[in-house]
Amino acid sequence: MADSTDDGARRTAFENDVRALHQALLERWNERDAAGMAALFAGHGTMVGFDGSSVDGRGAIEAHLAPIFRDHPTPAFVAKVKKVRVLAEDVALLRAVAGMVPPSASDIVPALNAIQTLVAARRHSQWQIELFQNTPAAFHGRPAEVDALSEELRAVHRGGAPG
Repeated sequence: MADSTDDGARRTAFENDVRALHQALLERWNERDAAGMAALFAGHGTMVGFDGSSVDGRGAIEAHLAPIFRDHPTPAFVAKVKKVRVLAEDVALLRAVAGMVPPSASDIVPALNAIQTLVAARRHSQWQIELFQNTPAAFHGRPAEVDALSEELRAVHRGGAPG
C-alpha cells in the first residue's frame, strides 16, 4: 500500500495536470481554435457559456464555437486558478476567476469577468473536461467585489503569468 507521501505526490501531479488542462482550454479560446478547444472535452462533455448556452458533446461544442470564432472578434481570457480539488482518484474540480481583454484593448473589461468551474476526469491516463462553466461575476449590488476581482485579474494580466 502506498504511503501518504506517495498519495500527496500523486495528488499534486493530478492538480497540476488539471491546471494544465484549464490553461490549454483558455489558450485554444485565445487562439480561436474551435476544434482544438472541443478536443479537450470528453466525448459527452458539457460546456456552459457566459450567456447560459449549454452544449453537450465534442462535435456540438465545436459546431457551437466555430461561428463564434469566425464571426466575432472574441476577447482573450486572463485567468487565475483559485483551487483544484481532487474528488476521486480520476476526478477533479477546478475553480478559477477570469477576465477578458478585447482585441483592440489593453485592459480587461470588468463586465466580462467570470467565475469558471471545470470538472475533469482521467481516462486511460488522459485528463478530459466533463464540464466547463463560465459564469458572469456580476456580484449584483456589490461593486467593491467587482473592483477587487478586476484588480486581481489586472495584476495577472500585467504579470503575464497564468494563475
